[in-house]
Amino acid sequence: MQFTDEQIKQFREQGYVAVPDFWDKREVAAMQAELERLKREGLLRNVATDGDGKTHSATKANLQLCPMFPHSDFFRAMPFAPKVAEAVRQLIGDPVILHLDQVFLKPGKHGAGTNWHQDNAYFQIEDPLKGTALWTAVHEATIANGTLAVVPGSYKEKYEHKRDPESDHHIRCWPPEEQAVSVELPAGGAIFFAYGTAHCTRANTTDKERAGVALHFLNGEVSGHAQGGFAYEKRPLLTGPDASGGQKEYGETIAGTWERQVERVLKT
Repeated sequence: MQFTDEQIKQFREQGYVAVPDFWDKREVAAMQAELERLKREGLLRNVATDGDGKTHSATKANLQLCPMFPHSDFFRAMPFAPKVAEAVRQLIGDPVILHLDQVFLKPGKHGAGTNWHQDNAYFQIEDPLKGTALWTAVHEATIANGTLAVVPGSYKEKYEHKRDPESDHHIRCWPPEEQAVSVELPAGGAIFFAYGTAHCTRANTTDKERAGVALHFLNGEVSGHAQGGFAYEKRPLLTGPDASGGQKEYGETIAGTWERQVERVLKT
C-alpha cells in the first residue's frame, strides 16, 4: 500500500484519509466469516446502556470485543499483513507498534452508535499525529447504517471528555458536529484517522448488521508514554530492526501468516 503525497498531506492536515479498496474480496469474506464465529461463541458483549452508564439496554445493542487477538488467530494476524504496516509507517513513521485491537458490531434496526470522542482522551500521547486507528468496514458502511463520521482538523484541539451515559465504560465529547464528515465505504474499505481526530458512529437503522474492526497503532517513540491498550511489554513491534514478527510478544512468528489465515477461515 503506497499513499500518494496528497493522501499523506490530507492525513497530516485533516487528521484522516480513506482508502475504499484497502482489503480485497477474499479478505473481506474471511473477516465476515471469522466475525460470525466470534458471535456464535458469544464473545461480543453489548456495551450500550439505557442512559445511566450501568444498565445494559434490552432495546439497543453496540456489541464489542476488545481485545480480539486472544480469541482469534485470524485477527491476531491482521495487523501483520504487509500492507498494514507499510501504510501506517507512511502516516506516523517508524517503528510501528500495535497498541490495541477491537471490533464493534451494530445489529440491524437496533444497533446503537458510539458517541463522539477522541482516542487520545484515552491514550494521552503528546502528539496526536503519532498514533492512528485503522478502521475497516467489515460490511458496507453507509450513513443509513451508521458509518464512521469525523471532524476534519479536530486533532488540533483537545475537547473536554466526560463519562458517556449511553455506554458502560466509554467517554464522550461534544465537537462541532456541523463540521462533521460521514465516511461511506464499501466492505473492505478503510479509514485511517489520527488519535486526536474526533469521531463517532451512528445508529444502524437498516435491516442488516454492520461491523467495523479498529486496529490502533503508535510510533515507537511515543509508545512508552501512551496509556491504555495492550500492556507496554505486550505491544507488538511491526517494523524496525527490533521487530520479531510477533515472536517476542506472542511466542511464535505471526508475520507472514496473514494469507494462510485468510485461506484457513474461508475453508472452515
